[in-house]
Amino acid sequence: MILYKKPCKPTKFSSIVENKSKYAPPVAVYIKLAWRNLFRNKRRTLLSVLAIGVGIAALIFVDALLIGWKDNMIHTATATFMGQGQVHHKGFLETLEVDKTIDHPGKKINKLKSNPDIQQITCRTRSFGMIASPGNVQSIIINGIDPETEKNMSKLDEAIIKGNFSGKNNGHNKMLIGKKLAEILEVTPGDKVTLTVAQAKTGNTAQEMFRIGGIFEFKVREMDTSMAFIDLHQSQKLLGINKDVHEIAFTFKDITLSTQVNHPVWSLLGYSDIETLSWLELMPELKAMLSWLNVSMLIMTIILFGIVAAGIVNTLFMSLYERMFEFGVLRAVGTRPGNLAFLIVLEAGSLAVISAVAGSVMGAILVYIFSKEGLDYSDTEFVNVAIIDRIYPVMASHQFMIYPLSLILFTMVIGLYPAIHAAKITPAKAMKK
Repeated sequence: MILYKKPCKPTKFSSIVENKSKYAPPVAVYIKLAWRNLFRNKRRTLLSVLAIGVGIAALIFVDALLIGWKDNMIHTATATFMGQGQVHHKGFLETLEVDKTIDHPGKKINKLKSNPDIQQITCRTRSFGMIASPGNVQSIIINGIDPETEKNMSKLDEAIIKGNFSGKNNGHNKMLIGKKLAEILEVTPGDKVTLTVAQAKTGNTAQEMFRIGGIFEFKVREMDTSMAFIDLHQSQKLLGINKDVHEIAFTFKDITLSTQVNHPVWSLLGYSDIETLSWLELMPELKAMLSWLNVSMLIMTIILFGIVAAGIVNTLFMSLYERMFEFGVLRAVGTRPGNLAFLIVLEAGSLAVISAVAGSVMGAILVYIFSKEGLDYSDTEFVNVAIIDRIYPVMASHQFMIYPLSLILFTMVIGLYPAIHAAKITPAKAMKK
């Protein structure tokens, strides 16, 4: 025998819940309605998408350009002559005193070579001097370099526009000077000049005659006007420092390692009278400028998002007032204020999604085109760093993730303002309109 149990009669509360779940439209319906409402006025929607999309594309392009600009400036500053790191006697950079030398540089170089991250190393001497020609006299910084190791460290060879630099010629030592300095001294390759320097320990002056071997142009005023280069061994002899040097410059296999404060190379030479500095410490003005570029990008983003907010609010309110009667009908048939507000927020989100996609596509096309062609900012100088090479925008993943997603979230938050306004609509007033 089969037993049959009569189902319990539903309570009043459970029937209400069942009816609400039965007749409450799902989220998919609201999304579909929001999408359709967005394109009821196609011209206005397309104009809003275009305006917001262009803003996002501009933001992506400027971000890519700033990355390329920073990479260019760092590469130019470190590869021109300075290097990514330098070793000196403590206090040498402040005074350039000839006596403050690095004793037994070979031991220091071997320690640096023991680090697998180091790529190139070169030794230099640096001191103040006076150069005289039949036409004029000029105070300069004289640098003693090793041509063989220097060509792998700096762009000195590439900067030579006249003559060459190869040690001795016909018994006269060769000197390399800047273009502006050559104009001041009224000399050309092959002319003779006299160099006067102060020797270490004794302080006596020493003079030697050099022949201009070549003229360089870095397009950096300080270097082209007040720097000259001679052979390292000749400078050591002239300054009376034997085999000691004033500077050991080096580069890393990966330039990003030079910005790591805790990298072991900075404490590798643990001598009390020796300091090892990165390019960030050697050029604090460049570090500050790069930080300000990030601040500038943040300010530009805030301004752009403010413009986007104004455009979205304007679009949504225009759509809201056009459909005032419809909203009144919806409220009259029982649509809750929260559901009406949710619909407006979804419309704002849909507008943001379309704009973000369009802006990302336009931004990607812009960055791709200019990453192939580059932008010519030559003859431009910032914080004593001349931009020599073309600037190529760099495409990065965060440009197509952070900015579009931030736009969508920001737009939906901004959409709360017209959504709350719509939720407060009373059926009687709305239907009168």
